[in-house]
Amino acid sequence: MKINVKMLAYILSTSMLIFITSVGYITLKSRNLSLKEAQDLTNITAQKYANVIKSELTSDFNIVKTIAQAGHAYLSVPWDQWNKVFLEQQQNVINENPHFLAVATAWELKYIDPEWNKPFGRYTNGWVRDVDGTINHYETKAGLDGDDINGNYYTMKTTGVSMIVDPKLWSPTGRIEDQYLNTNLSVPIKLGNSFIGLAGVDIDLNKFQDIIVNINPFEESFSFLLSNDGTIAAHPNLELMGKLISEVFPEFTEKYNIDEKVKKGENFSFTHKKENGEKDFYVFAPINIKGINTPWSLAISVPNKVITSESNSISYNALIVCFLGLILLTVVIWLISKNITDPVIKITEILKSLAKGKIDESLLMDVKTKDEIGEMALALNTSIQGLNKKTAFANQIGSGNIDFKLDLVSEDDQLGQSLINMRNSLLKANSEEEKRKIEDEKRRWINEGLAKFAEILRNNNNDLNILANEIIKNLVYYIDVNQGGLFILNEQEGSVINYDLLAAFAFDRKKFIKKTIELGEGLVGSCAKEKNTIHLTEVPEDYINITSGLGEANPNSLLIIPLIINDEVLGVIELASFKKFKKHEIEFIEQVAESIGATLKSVRINSKTSYLLEQSQQQAEEMAAQEEEMRQNLEELQATQEESTKKGNEFSSVLNSIDKFILKAEFDLNFKLINANDLFLKQFKYTMTEALGMEAESFIAKKDISKFHEISNTVMSGNSHQEITYLKNKNGIDLRLLTSFAPVFINESFNKILFLAVDLKDY
Repeated sequence: MKINVKMLAYILSTSMLIFITSVGYITLKSRNLSLKEAQDLTNITAQKYANVIKSELTSDFNIVKTIAQAGHAYLSVPWDQWNKVFLEQQQNVINENPHFLAVATAWELKYIDPEWNKPFGRYTNGWVRDVDGTINHYETKAGLDGDDINGNYYTMKTTGVSMIVDPKLWSPTGRIEDQYLNTNLSVPIKLGNSFIGLAGVDIDLNKFQDIIVNINPFEESFSFLLSNDGTIAAHPNLELMGKLISEVFPEFTEKYNIDEKVKKGENFSFTHKKENGEKDFYVFAPINIKGINTPWSLAISVPNKVITSESNSISYNALIVCFLGLILLTVVIWLISKNITDPVIKITEILKSLAKGKIDESLLMDVKTKDEIGEMALALNTSIQGLNKKTAFANQIGSGNIDFKLDLVSEDDQLGQSLINMRNSLLKANSEEEKRKIEDEKRRWINEGLAKFAEILRNNNNDLNILANEIIKNLVYYIDVNQGGLFILNEQEGSVINYDLLAAFAFDRKKFIKKTIELGEGLVGSCAKEKNTIHLTEVPEDYINITSGLGEANPNSLLIIPLIINDEVLGVIELASFKKFKKHEIEFIEQVAESIGATLKSVRINSKTSYLLEQSQQQAEEMAAQEEEMRQNLEELQATQEESTKKGNEFSSVLNSIDKFILKAEFDLNFKLINANDLFLKQFKYTMTEALGMEAESFIAKKDISKFHEISNTVMSGNSHQEITYLKNKNGIDLRLLTSFAPVFINESFNKILFLAVDLKDY
């Protein structure tokens, strides 16, 4: 082989082997690092947003549990009164939670209706939010012919466990264009082991849709929310919402056993190869709510091509650089070899050694001439020295000394520049790895803090004072600041909105300070009014003069964060430190503030519910006392009625006896007949129809007309009159009677005239 061919063959093959090995190693390493980093980030993102959705559902579930617990008191109050009070409580709940579509309770009829003796049948009472936002009362009875054994109500009735119902498309108007996806949270109401009903809310899943569409840790990535039965509860593609994933992607779901793993609440991931050969990475993070055995799952999908795009770009550029370097090296070697016409044996031997890969200082030539051979020898020496440096550089890089420096032989030293570029790429990779570790440590710190405070909020949500002290104490310790304070909204009625300092902590001890800040007053009041975080890094020396909540220290950094729920500021956290707050610390405190605000809201609702229950119990006791008093009055009234009935029966017997031998008639105040007994009508030969309305004077005989006028005057003056009087019957025959005319008073009012007479024809 000729020299130029040998140079090209050996040098280029060696250089190509080095380039290919280096580029291949870098490409493989970069690709694996990119995949692992992206998968870790996807897992963390899925867990993060699963916790966000879990927090939302847990908060709603706690509200439903509170309603169910309040339902235990229904036996202490008459049902009608209790139902009214409990309905008002449910109305308060749906008013304070705009994402609730309905709030209702269902009661077993046998526990509220004494006349219902069947083991089924229920009464539902609550509130429903209409399409336009109005809230309407909802009341119905169901299951009167038997419970649906396939229904959720029957499941909770027989098992006694709470449920988050798989989402369904629902329309408040009944029209398809108005339907949207919602789910139901239900908690049984039990007395001991007896199921007496349940409390439930319908939740609008649109709020989770807003979260899902914003989860995109990588380009072209997307996320979706699955219910326990595999229903797609939220998805960027709105057409898939409400459908089962097993129906939309049957082979995909069956291959990875997604339905079963979601039902079990497992955290799993896999890489799926599509028909076109592309791969997607999937992560499923469970959403497990304590007390509910029907977990949901949040899934994120990331295309592998997006994950590896950066590493592929680096590999592509490296290959281009390698290819250009080889082309340049080929041209240089070819030109040098063409100019060597009569190489000496020494140079040949050196070149042979170089061709075999031998590179050390022994190959250097002692250059004595300045002609072409001398220049060639000098160039050869320079090349050998350069290769020795590059070899030493490569060895140092291989041993981990990435900071080792390499001086280029010239500006055209492509091999040296490529090695330097390789070294720089490794430095960049190391720098990015360090940054990633720092970010991972920050995320770990944030996640541990969120878990810690979630535990604190969960274990201390019964007493607001204890909860406030635990929150501020642990914040001071966890953030490592000097002092902190927690201001809570004073809900007493009034035109001025105040925030009271409920807890303060500093230098390992509680600070029992009583302070009240008005809305807009000082830094705390401004934070509550503007609803934005305030972070001061330059606090004046006269910090005490600043109208702030702490006021006794001169910190170098001050952080004030509002506790906002549904655009309402429930409180303010104020932290002061001699060190500056870091960005991830502020983000962590803001995330914790959201959970604190939600817990405070729940505690306030629980307090109101307890207060209403106390009022209901007090009213029940008062009504029980009133009921006892009414019972005694009814007994006395019943005894009086029985005595009156007895006397009335005796009087009726007397009247019946009188009617058998005394003529009796009744006249109004104009002396017109209004009633008469049979003996009177028989004696005077009239029927009742004929006699009604006749004037008393019509019954008087002509010879006693003047006497009757005296009688009438006496009676109208309120006195009775008795004497023998002649009257006449219908046929005009005179009757000699012993008569009595007497006024009748009812409630001290002259009401009518009573006529009594005895026939004297036999006397």
